[in-house]
Amino acid sequence: MDNKNLELAKQLRHELHQNPELSNQEVWTKKRLISFLKEHTNLEIVDKGQWFYAIYRAGQGKKNIAFRADFDALPIEETIDIPYASKNPGISHKCGHDGHSASLAGFALEIDQKGADKNIFFLFQHAEETGDGAAQCVSFIKEHNIEEIFAYHNMSGMAFNTINVIDGTAHCASKGMTIYMEGTPAHASQPEDGANPSFAIATIINAIPDLISSKNNEGLLLCTVVQVNIGEKAFGVSASKGELLLTIRALYEAELDKLQKKLEELALAQGEKYGLKVSFSYNDIFPETVNHKDSSDKVRKVCKDKGLQVVEMKEAFRASEDFGHYLKEIRGAIYYIGNGEDYPHIHTYQYDFRDEIIETAVELFKGLAELP
Repeated sequence: MDNKNLELAKQLRHELHQNPELSNQEVWTKKRLISFLKEHTNLEIVDKGQWFYAIYRAGQGKKNIAFRADFDALPIEETIDIPYASKNPGISHKCGHDGHSASLAGFALEIDQKGADKNIFFLFQHAEETGDGAAQCVSFIKEHNIEEIFAYHNMSGMAFNTINVIDGTAHCASKGMTIYMEGTPAHASQPEDGANPSFAIATIINAIPDLISSKNNEGLLLCTVVQVNIGEKAFGVSASKGELLLTIRALYEAELDKLQKKLEELALAQGEKYGLKVSFSYNDIFPETVNHKDSSDKVRKVCKDKGLQVVEMKEAFRASEDFGHYLKEIRGAIYYIGNGEDYPHIHTYQYDFRDEIIETAVELFKGLAELP
């Protein structure tokens, strides 16, 4: 990678880090990335409101290939002492999306200056952390007849600068599920006169271990109790309203759907038993992210050609990734560049993206763009 481009990418990363924005609020971030590309490239830029993409056109009849980076931050306070620390209280780039975007921008500089034999689309995506982003951007795939898409994520707990690859499922599917139950209040001395959701919610919680048991499922299945709200702090009143917040997660999306259906059926049955109105809502919906072997093999080939160390992952991440929306449409892969085995993990106070992996990321992107 050209030294000047590398320095520009690092400087951009530090700017993004200083000005983090939460999912669906990335106004400054998007503007800065667009201005950076306009200042340093001649690429065509398409502004889609909350997100955008840039295009390098090699000509008609050429393959269309896309590379994606996310650019939202997290609601975590910046506590480490770095010269480019977050200026926004309670918000910081503790997942490294600042580094992902800087890498893609650096790659765009290289392609703009040196050319390519493909039409290359640089997709800058908002709201990965909530799962909204890719769901909104996925239309871009069919609109431009994209044939393949790649992305990377920095990852701690993996040897520094190694490229970690897996075929098939790379990230579990997940969603936030809220079960609402409403009955009728009564005096605490006469609870039989009302309809209290407590026992119904307790029954659902107690059923979770059996529902997610490995005896009844093919892959990993999790149901995590996030929050329970029942009644109010009023000792003279029997509770009448309650909500149970769960995160359900599965290696296979079909099993996630099955778990959701069982939870809904159980909640409705309990509602009927205790005379409760029952409703449901869903948030942070992520599909399973399934890599295509042909695309993962391309990552392996580029690594071999460039002397980068490949590590074969033994299992998928439990955490979700909205890149799966794209992989349902076309072939592609997401892979992981190691921050170091003992480096602070993402989503923790001590974490900061490592600038040293930007060059690795860009070189791998370049190699993928050069393959037939």
